[in-house]
Amino acid sequence: MKWSPRPRVGVLAAAMAQQRAATRLRIVLGHLGCPSAGAVVASPTSGPIASASFHPQQFQYTLDNDVLSLEQRKFYEENGFLVIKNLVSDADIQRFRVEFEKICREESKPVGLMVMRDVSIAKSEYSPSEKTISKIQDFQEDKELFRFCTLPEVLKYVECFTGPNIMAMHTMLINKPPDTGKKTSRHPLHQDLHYFPFRPSNRIVCAWTAMEHIDRNNGCLVVLPGTHKGCLKPHDYPQWEGGVNAMFHGIQDYDKDHARVHLVMEKGDTVFFHPLLIHGSGRNQTQGFRKVISCHFVSADCHYIDVKGTSQENLEKEVVETARKCHGDANTTDLKVHLHEMTK
Repeated sequence: MKWSPRPRVGVLAAAMAQQRAATRLRIVLGHLGCPSAGAVVASPTSGPIASASFHPQQFQYTLDNDVLSLEQRKFYEENGFLVIKNLVSDADIQRFRVEFEKICREESKPVGLMVMRDVSIAKSEYSPSEKTISKIQDFQEDKELFRFCTLPEVLKYVECFTGPNIMAMHTMLINKPPDTGKKTSRHPLHQDLHYFPFRPSNRIVCAWTAMEHIDRNNGCLVVLPGTHKGCLKPHDYPQWEGGVNAMFHGIQDYDKDHARVHLVMEKGDTVFFHPLLIHGSGRNQTQGFRKVISCHFVSADCHYIDVKGTSQENLEKEVVETARKCHGDANTTDLKVHLHEMTK
């Protein structure tokens, strides 16, 4: 995995103080002016988790808004994630699917795109098809896929966590393949902040949208509620016999007795979660591919940090080396410089 920040996606209008039905979103790509998506139903989780009761002044992970209900804000504050049902339309998801298939067939080759394959797939089996590609990253130059990052129905929720000045910092379309028996399709428990050299963490949020029905059979997300209140833990590659995919770092010392929730989701459902929330996903035990499209959004007011001497330093070295191989940039000496160059 590598970082690929997108210059400011846009400034959302402060008109959210007016009627929710009249919400308007302004972005650099143009004033979308679309009405909010209909039939959106909020669903905190697929599991029985009690929401804590506390005074609104104690909110620190969400910002004042008229999109989230008080119950939803309390749930995110306590648990670090929130599922919004039926948020992205079937039509949009179909368009993302078609574009992904074009990329797999090499009919579309966006600049800067990183194509990844499962470690269990031998190089001799590589072919331009959906069956050999497990993930694409950094699709910001693909106009069709980047539409996901500009959808008004997604951005109106993002603003509740980041504030009105929003940047899209990392984009992915995950195509979790059927497991080959080596268990390499699973993703170790981790915190996304491990991959991001900017702060504050409370102004970062991931929007993760199911492109089809997702459950434990095909490797749904598993989250450890409330772990977003902790600190960033050291990550490293897990010692798995079947092998581990590149950049699939995991937490080494998490509480194995901590309650877990498996997020069963339908097509179009979107989970928003904090970058310190511990999460991962299991094996895909079906014969189909489990597709998800996601983006990490961050407030434009966030700042870069120096990861030297921190638990993120080992990842920085790996990312810089990957960037050199992909871009041939001999002058790339640290992650911050690499990110700065890519935002120009």
